[in-house]
Amino acid sequence: MSELDRTYRIGPIYLAPTIQPRHGWSFLVAAFFSIGLMIFISIGQTYILNEHLGVAEEIQGTISGQLVFLTEIVTLLLFLPAGVLMDRIGRRGVYAAGFLILALTYALYPLAESVEALYLYRIIYAIGVVAVAGGLSTVLADYPAERSRGKLVAIVGVLSGLGVVLISQGLGSLPRVFTDAGFDGVMAGRITHFIVAGLAVSVALLIFWGLKPGAPVARKARLSVRQLFIGGFAQARNPRILLAYSSAFIARGDQSVNAIFLVLWGTLAGKAAGMDSAAAVLSGTMIFVMAQIAALVWAPILGPMIDRIDRVTGMAICMALAALGNLGVLALSDPLSAIGPVFFILLGIGQISVYLGGQSLIGQEAPVAQRGSVLGAFNVAGAIGILLITPIGGFLFDRVDPRAPFVIVGIINVMLMFASIYVRMRFPTDRTTDAAHKPTQS
Repeated sequence: MSELDRTYRIGPIYLAPTIQPRHGWSFLVAAFFSIGLMIFISIGQTYILNEHLGVAEEIQGTISGQLVFLTEIVTLLLFLPAGVLMDRIGRRGVYAAGFLILALTYALYPLAESVEALYLYRIIYAIGVVAVAGGLSTVLADYPAERSRGKLVAIVGVLSGLGVVLISQGLGSLPRVFTDAGFDGVMAGRITHFIVAGLAVSVALLIFWGLKPGAPVARKARLSVRQLFIGGFAQARNPRILLAYSSAFIARGDQSVNAIFLVLWGTLAGKAAGMDSAAAVLSGTMIFVMAQIAALVWAPILGPMIDRIDRVTGMAICMALAALGNLGVLALSDPLSAIGPVFFILLGIGQISVYLGGQSLIGQEAPVAQRGSVLGAFNVAGAIGILLITPIGGFLFDRVDPRAPFVIVGIINVMLMFASIYVRMRFPTDRTTDAAHKPTQS
């Protein structure tokens, strides 16, 4: 048996040809840290606005929103070029560089002497996010054998969720540890950020050592840069890829809605019930945590199921679950009521379902030679989802009803459920063999 035909396993996961166990294990470690190190910016930024810069509370929300908007604009512009770069030079270098850029951001952030400096550093951060998020999704598409794709997507989803919880809780508590040890607030923030930067550098070194080097196809088989730029969106002529792009649009929007409006809804309900600010924020946070725990529990259940059925059939089921969760909140008038946890569990299950369904489908359908650019377009669709759904949801939250953002997402879930059924009936081809996606050695 040639090396090209030999397949390996890591636990229950069968790897694609040429992917060795070292590559797989290294990727799982990187996946654990990827999302957590990207979102730590929110925790660190809140600390810096209050402790380092002394920004008035009444304008912190506006500043934070503007910084997020700036990040999404940059990612929207750069996801596709980053995907093209990964197709040309390989995943390993871009993915590792992303962590180094995040490290630079975390080294600079606590040194900011004005809000304007944060805007500049946020652009640097956005470049790192593009490289890390693009590397994560593309390697996730590269590494599993087709029969294990859903399982690996589920495991990465669980690891990412655990990484978010542990990094945000563990590293987020360091400023208090350092102030209790006698450091002033500013120095405590700087030490914390420098530790996060060092961790990001360590992950970059692991990626460069552990992931498979080189581009996924032989040099003579590589497409031109122009073909790759065009190909990312041209592949949408494949109805299954177009459906996957649509799932990315709503999946990122759904994640944003849950992260922002679940916490806000619970917080406002707590204040209306007479809680003080700290208790109200805690009640809103616990609602979001409840949904995330449900997602973590559901992911390893759904992943193997997706591997046993057509990916588009799986997408229809995932959209139905998401629609149930998002539209179900219409029956919930008070998020703090005793029956509330049922609805938040359904929201968490729906959110992770759409993520798993979309990642499994795009990983199967994206051609190896264009996988980076296709995943770049996939991530662009997700960024557009956040840019459109979040402000519209916020407007409806304030002017109509706190449940309105979830209803908007639920309606789109229903539309994509029917789109999935149509694609499944009209374009029934399901490439379930690993041979269809076997890479060419460089």
